[in-house]
Amino acid sequence: MKVTVYLGANMGDNPSFKKATIALGQWIAKNGHTLVYGGSKMGLMGVLGDTVLENGGQAHGIMPQFLKDREIAYEGLTSMTIVETMAERKTAMLEQGDLFIALPGGLGTLEEISEAIAAARVGRLDKPCVFFNLNGYYDAMKTMLDTMVAHDFLEAETAAKFLFTDDFSEIEAFVQSYEPPQLRRYR
Repeated sequence: MKVTVYLGANMGDNPSFKKATIALGQWIAKNGHTLVYGGSKMGLMGVLGDTVLENGGQAHGIMPQFLKDREIAYEGLTSMTIVETMAERKTAMLEQGDLFIALPGGLGTLEEISEAIAAARVGRLDKPCVFFNLNGYYDAMKTMLDTMVAHDFLEAETAAKFLFTDDFSEIEAFVQSYEPPQLRRYR
């Protein structure tokens, strides 16, 4: 399975972010999955690439040329695809993944996982999306989805298709039983 991971190019302010990133990298490699991610050597992204490779896994990066030009590309990955724009990067990551996980990160991480769940909602992505909710990091996102449901902008059945957890056994069970959201109903 190809696991697309969205996460920060910074380390964040809590050592638990790095610890969770290492645990995810070990889980990906141990289970014979392939990492698909933004291809950076910086921050949590670099930690994830290191961990997957150090544990015998495969890691594929997707990076726009302008970021590669800034010398932040992880040169030791199994493979790297260079694209022109951030939009092309996001599209390639969506096309290549079988599972989408957002670890803690910033605006780019939020944009990427939001695009994945929006694509699922309109029937363009039929694969599971997970918010790795370490120490409640994504509680505000869960609250936002609940608010959308409360105001009739999102169906409760659709909101329930996105998992908020930091437990790998829950992720595995979610993947095994996953059924994509029904096509969006317009009213």
